[in-house]
Amino acid sequence: MTHFCTLQEFTAAPRAADTLRLLSFNMQVGIQTGGYHHYLLRSWQHLLPCRERDWALSQIAQLISPFDIVALQEADGGSWRSSQENQVERLAREACFPHWYQQINRNLGKLAQHSNGLLTRLPAARVEQHALPGLLPGRGVMLLRFGEGEHELVVAITHLALGKRTQFSQLDFLCDLVADARRLVIMGDLNQESEILLHQSPLKQLALHRLEQHLPTYPSWQPSRGLDHILLSDNIELKRIAVIDHPQSDHLPVAAEIVLPG
Repeated sequence: MTHFCTLQEFTAAPRAADTLRLLSFNMQVGIQTGGYHHYLLRSWQHLLPCRERDWALSQIAQLISPFDIVALQEADGGSWRSSQENQVERLAREACFPHWYQQINRNLGKLAQHSNGLLTRLPAARVEQHALPGLLPGRGVMLLRFGEGEHELVVAITHLALGKRTQFSQLDFLCDLVADARRLVIMGDLNQESEILLHQSPLKQLALHRLEQHLPTYPSWQPSRGLDHILLSDNIELKRIAVIDHPQSDHLPVAAEIVLPG
């Protein structure tokens, strides 16, 4: 399994008909960040529109187009800073995804629409949106169910809080939501390393794949922390998982290719 590669390297390998390619990306509303100094120098882009954002969204559309299911965090649902453009809808259209779903978690009206998004080439049989617990509102989880019966696949998309105690409370809530899932995929910016998530957090009660390698995604210009994840139940065959060298945001995207029986 490749652990760090370019988009071309990940997608160049031939794929079987029964595989799905997954991608999770904290897109930071299309703000290009190449160093800590950009948090200060480009902080105004969190509030105001800019011409560079349009180019950044086109680059993100190219990134996501080879995949079947894409989870986005820190997308804008259409506000002043995004020039009234729903970024999830724009990316679905530009990357030719027939289905897209969005959860606005922090609605600041005309100023900002903080969202999670999911783009998919398969229609979801059911979509649920839930607010996550926490002292500060604005975090959520979106559940999508594909297929039915013994072949059902449940995909959870989320962006967890920064504090460990709140993260664990949110993961406990998530575990209750997916308790009936036969096959489960959890995608998103979980703001925590996989070692802690899989061995110390409430996720340890789920039968998830144990990741043998460190997959650093943050910061994108010198990645050292693995905060972005694609976690799978252990009855899903994992073909490949890798961090994609695509420094468009302050996070790098993580990609996986899985096999689903049936």
